[in-house]
Amino acid sequence: MFAAMVLSSPAAEPNATPVSPSIAKDTRAFEMRTYYAAPGKLEALNARFRDHTCRLFKKYGIEIIGFWIPSDKEKGAENTLVYLLAHKSREAAKQSFADFGKDPEWQKARAESEANGKLVEKIESVFLGATDYSPIK
Repeated sequence: MFAAMVLSSPAAEPNATPVSPSIAKDTRAFEMRTYYAAPGKLEALNARFRDHTCRLFKKYGIEIIGFWIPSDKEKGAENTLVYLLAHKSREAAKQSFADFGKDPEWQKARAESEANGKLVEKIESVFLGATDYSPIK
């Protein structure tokens, strides 16, 4: 499964008072995930997303907004992958990832991709609330 360090603001919690009045009402739950690849494993991680994970995310209702790698070496260009997802809600995100983690195709792809060692050393997850003026909500 995923070992994740989850960082969030009170606005991301259900029924929480928004930290800003500019957070849009009735928006999707956005999740920014940052993966720190094991040394020399970033391209293998990219291949796993490209060849398996993205398709399986769609299967479980996880909408992919985009993937990025830092442009600067000192900012993590050699080992960092950042991506943004959208979920119907935080509860839906939790369920989608639980179902994804149990998927036999995912388990096989993960095991095969990690035959020569773990690809990821650390995962950070931050849930974000869209602002009322954001073009994406």
